[in-house]
Amino acid sequence: MTTTNDLIATAPVRRRFGGGDLIGLAVILLVAVVGYFLFPNNLALLTRIIAAALLVLSLDLVTGYCGVATLGHAALFGAGAYAAGIASAHYGINDPLAMLAFGIVAGAVAGLICGVVILRAHGLPQLVLSIALIHLFHEFANKASSWTGGSDGLSGIAPTALLGLYEFDLWGRTAYVFGVALLAIVFVVLRLIVRSPFGMLCRGIKEDPVRIRSMGASPKFALTKMYVISGAVAGVGGALNAISTQVVGLDSLSFTMSAESLVMLVLGGTGSLFGALTGTVVFMFFEDVVSAANPFHWLTMVGALLIAVVLFAPKGIYGTAAAFFARRKEAQ
Repeated sequence: MTTTNDLIATAPVRRRFGGGDLIGLAVILLVAVVGYFLFPNNLALLTRIIAAALLVLSLDLVTGYCGVATLGHAALFGAGAYAAGIASAHYGINDPLAMLAFGIVAGAVAGLICGVVILRAHGLPQLVLSIALIHLFHEFANKASSWTGGSDGLSGIAPTALLGLYEFDLWGRTAYVFGVALLAIVFVVLRLIVRSPFGMLCRGIKEDPVRIRSMGASPKFALTKMYVISGAVAGVGGALNAISTQVVGLDSLSFTMSAESLVMLVLGGTGSLFGALTGTVVFMFFEDVVSAANPFHWLTMVGALLIAVVLFAPKGIYGTAAAFFARRKEAQ
């Protein structure tokens, strides 16, 4: 028999992951299934989009929910990719789940390092520190060529069959399904985190850190903790990229990747996991289609898209759409 105390204990969990979240998860899985059948010969691109989406989700945790300015988040993604790749290429640890675990740990450690350094400053100095960190990570990977392959990239990555049953085939089917499963799991976990008291605390720090400090909480400790979680999520994306492509290059630690991930986040809408996913899918599909149609002027069209979104949808594509439907619901 359910008691009042049981209802009180379970109520916060229900609020953190409600019917709307289940619909969102169902939409993600539906889009993944549709993508599988619409683009059966381009599953590698879809898997790359999933890996990028995990990076953008991790960036949203620290930028959208915590208000930390960073242009070096690819350091966390690259750490996860290289950790998974090195585990396979140098130590013969080829089980995909074990490689994923290495990626998560490396991403979390990189998140801790970056968080400790970046959170010592505020505002514009944070951006400078983040840029310095991504260049340091990139140069370290380049110099440690005996481990990382340097500018030639890390090869020799050979993941075994997933769960001992599903081989990573040339068509990318296993890698894609693996990526969709990881994305769904990460999405559920992050929805629970951002709606938890800890998630609310991080939002409060973004709005008024002085008030949070006066209440007895430590903003720096909470933000560092979120940075570690963000690093673990980015590490999942990096490990997935290493497992699916079976090569890791310095581009996974590039400033360009960091900047593009921020653009994707702004495009979809900050402070929303759905916005991060929307921005990633729209940007990467638009980039792929436009670059194939016009290899010489595709950057101009991408720039035009970004300008249009910033001018006419300042909250991002998803953020503006959500605000519009919320106003219509209130008007009724």
